[in-house]
Amino acid sequence: MRIFFLSGLPRSGSTLLANILAQNPGTHATATSGMLDVMFMVRNRWDGLIEHQAMNEAESDFRKRNVLLGILAGYHGHVNEGIVFDKSRGHLAHIEMLEWVLGDRVKIITTVRDIPEILASMELRWRDASRKGQVEVEKENYIQMQTVQGRSEIWMRPGQVVGLAMNRLRDAVMRGYSNRIHLVEFDDLTAKPAETMGALYDTMELPHFEHDFGAVMQTTHEDDRVHDMDLHTIRRVVAPVEHRALKVLGQETVRKYSGLEFWR
Repeated sequence: MRIFFLSGLPRSGSTLLANILAQNPGTHATATSGMLDVMFMVRNRWDGLIEHQAMNEAESDFRKRNVLLGILAGYHGHVNEGIVFDKSRGHLAHIEMLEWVLGDRVKIITTVRDIPEILASMELRWRDASRKGQVEVEKENYIQMQTVQGRSEIWMRPGQVVGLAMNRLRDAVMRGYSNRIHLVEFDDLTAKPAETMGALYDTMELPHFEHDFGAVMQTTHEDDRVHDMDLHTIRRVVAPVEHRALKVLGQETVRKYSGLEFWR
């Protein structure tokens, strides 16, 4: 089994990309995966066990790596396809751990999109969800969540969904891992999918596959009630998406968050 990693900014096409990849019969693409979090928890607790503290450090590290590698392999042990794309926004923050466990350089496909368009998409998802209930983040930020500007500011916070994903990507680049990251622009994926997928396969050093961009079946499923908003339902037809930031957010908010695409 060969494993690649799929990450990205929210609302930038990572779920769409996973389901395009899943059309390839030799490929398995996950919904948002918990594999990394399980590895992270085991790594963090390992040295706290008195049995491991009493063990020779080299032997303890050897066993730790074996266990983490076993988690990675076991998590996808049911997969018959030879290639796995494991999807998690956290991969960019833990490149060092993944490379230590795998003993090789990782390859992380990372979807990106203009920040105002991401915020506009988040805003529209919030409007849809707010018809029926209160989004969790609103409970602690009720006053600020009363305006478009306030909601955008919250989502851009370092601890919130857009800000955290951006900081992870920025930090991975600053740590010198640009050569591990293959960026996929949302507008490229939706406007010229065949060319975009061809470049992806080239970077991953995989044989090309002829995808059907007019009928993308959703094979990854997530219960978005845990997020309070529908964030992972895809369109079946891959087609360009209208830029809506100015209309949805207004000129002031668009101006505030324009030009933050540091990866270009």
